[in-house]
Amino acid sequence: MESTGSVGEAPGGPRVLVVGGGIAGLGAAQRLCGHSAFPHLRVLEATARAGGRIRSERCFGGVVEVGAHWIHGPSRGNPVFQLAAEYGLLGEKELSQENQLVETGGHVGLPSVSYASSGASVSLQLVAEMATLFYGLIDQTREFLHAAETPVPSVGEYLKKEIGQHVAGWTEDEETRKLKLAVLNSFFNLECCVSGTHSMDLVALAPFGEYTVLPGLDCTFSKSVHVLCGFIAGLESEFMETLSDEEVLLCLTQVLRRVTGNPRLPAPKSVLRSRWHSAPYTRGSYSYVAVGSTGGDLDLLAQPLPADGAGAQLQILFAGEATHRTFYSTTHGALLSGWREADRLLSLWAPQVQQPRPRL
Repeated sequence: MESTGSVGEAPGGPRVLVVGGGIAGLGAAQRLCGHSAFPHLRVLEATARAGGRIRSERCFGGVVEVGAHWIHGPSRGNPVFQLAAEYGLLGEKELSQENQLVETGGHVGLPSVSYASSGASVSLQLVAEMATLFYGLIDQTREFLHAAETPVPSVGEYLKKEIGQHVAGWTEDEETRKLKLAVLNSFFNLECCVSGTHSMDLVALAPFGEYTVLPGLDCTFSKSVHVLCGFIAGLESEFMETLSDEEVLLCLTQVLRRVTGNPRLPAPKSVLRSRWHSAPYTRGSYSYVAVGSTGGDLDLLAQPLPADGAGAQLQILFAGEATHRTFYSTTHGALLSGWREADRLLSLWAPQVQQPRPRL
């Protein structure tokens, strides 16, 4: 979100233009328009819809989320969860105190069933064993946040180094070892989807622990019993965007028939997919802290222009998930960043007015 225009003494109050109708921009606009100090406020959106990377499609007999899919950490500290609860969008389970207190560590839940590419089912015990190893190492990566130095630059390098040491101690037969490595590779791919990256080798190790995980089991809004959701990240996702729907459906059908062992499994009736990389006003999914960067770079992205303390009047302010140091890559981070910039303007122009919402 950029707030620009005449943010100075103008007849009737300052003028504010919010550029971008994503949740950061809309959150900032809503917070400002509730105050008499900002009578001249406009939201400028380049596309035909509001929401940014939050995109809901009504199809397949219900609603499918093509953009923001989960509420990560649905608990009191999450403003998106609070809004969803306020508007009656969640069920009793998601709203329960028990659900809100669960500490997931940011890890994705284990699948109820797993298949190898050959079509054979994979032991859930083996999957759970590899999950314990992988996510235990992920937790270790967060411990380098305040370390003077790190053994390797990236999360991926650290994980592979530690896994290599564990593999050296495995005593199973060769087939079991290969299966374990394949399961670990699937966890790597899943973590790439979580981080929005092509490879965990691109994600910086030192600041990885700065991302804050809120308590609560991730939840979604109700959607259509006959929709199969899939996720893909990195260069493969960019390549998939170049394919036609027919090509994607054909490949998906082949994969599903192979892993289920049912060559007559009906093909999906239709497909709905995102194309965030090629979308002209998006050009990607969400942010991570790359090798060579630190959390301080996110703060730099959030720095208004002219810089604070320069004595000049603020002209441009920035918001969005990539400007939130501890909640980057999330919807709630984007919303909080919009509120942050609105509060910045309120502190300059309406310091005597009570804030409409507590800062989280």
